[in-house]
Amino acid sequence: MAHIYTPRSLSDIRELRMRIETEDPLFYGLKKLKMRGRDLSNIPPALFHISELEVLDLSPERESCLTFKLTFVPRAVSKLINLKVLVLDTNELDELPIEITKLVNIERLALSNNHLSGLPEGFNKLTKLRSLHLANNEFEGFPMQLCDIEGLEFLDLCDNKLQVLPAEISRLTELHTLLLFVNRLEALPDTICDMTNLHCLWIGNNLIKQLPRAFGNLKYLDWGIRCTSSTLDGNPLVSPPIEICRMGPDAIEKYLNSSRGDMSSRNSLNGVPNGGQHRTDDESDRGQSRSSRSKNGSGKAKKTSNGRETRKNTRARRERNMQLHEYSDDDI
Repeated sequence: MAHIYTPRSLSDIRELRMRIETEDPLFYGLKKLKMRGRDLSNIPPALFHISELEVLDLSPERESCLTFKLTFVPRAVSKLINLKVLVLDTNELDELPIEITKLVNIERLALSNNHLSGLPEGFNKLTKLRSLHLANNEFEGFPMQLCDIEGLEFLDLCDNKLQVLPAEISRLTELHTLLLFVNRLEALPDTICDMTNLHCLWIGNNLIKQLPRAFGNLKYLDWGIRCTSSTLDGNPLVSPPIEICRMGPDAIEKYLNSSRGDMSSRNSLNGVPNGGQHRTDDESDRGQSRSSRSKNGSGKAKKTSNGRETRKNTRARRERNMQLHEYSDDDI
């Protein structure tokens, strides 16, 4: 049924339009409306008829009473077709309506500090989305639809329950900030090393023991003690140790390459092919040694025979003994 505009509803629209601002330093020039207090627990229907809105903030003020929170997002939100920014932080949301996927012009969506565990079907239709905030929710699995939003630049999934990152995350080639602080990750996929546009990566306070071999490819990261762009602390890291990580990507790359080289050397020394070759060479050496000794023995025998021939007349008395005994060179 079409909405019937009553004098009250028309006055509500006019009142809300008077509250629109365009000089917020964060969204300068955009038409912004922030709802406060009781309006959050009972959003006026007139709001969804202000189609020119570009920024809508429905997050409660932290310094004011937090008892007024959204428990659901009205389906009428789909009417705000010009929205570029929607802020829904710090509410009591446990799901999003599928209608939110009709906000095809949305660029920034803030959903942190709620109870979300998934995203609605069709979320990947938000192809203009550049910044997504999902910190402090209930995600146990990585939302796979995000891998289809290839223009995404900022993704915050801190303080969730993630155990695995999909290899497909590397499809987010424009991502420059990936925040995964405080999760349950035990490893990172090798494909994360292909995300060379990353400037900020927070993976502290997880269960990661080893970094991917090509991790040094992420040259834009700063792994210094300042930890301004990246964090690894709070992981049981073994390869490389945290001390190496704090020296930066070049040190990480050098360590991992060195470890790989050492492993290759050990395999070369202990492997069957090389070990077999060593044994063959040793046996060849021993064979040559035996041959040499055999030749030397033959030479000595020949010399002895010649000696006996030259001394035959003077050693006649030893003829019989020579048939029974073998004399040394000293005896000849």
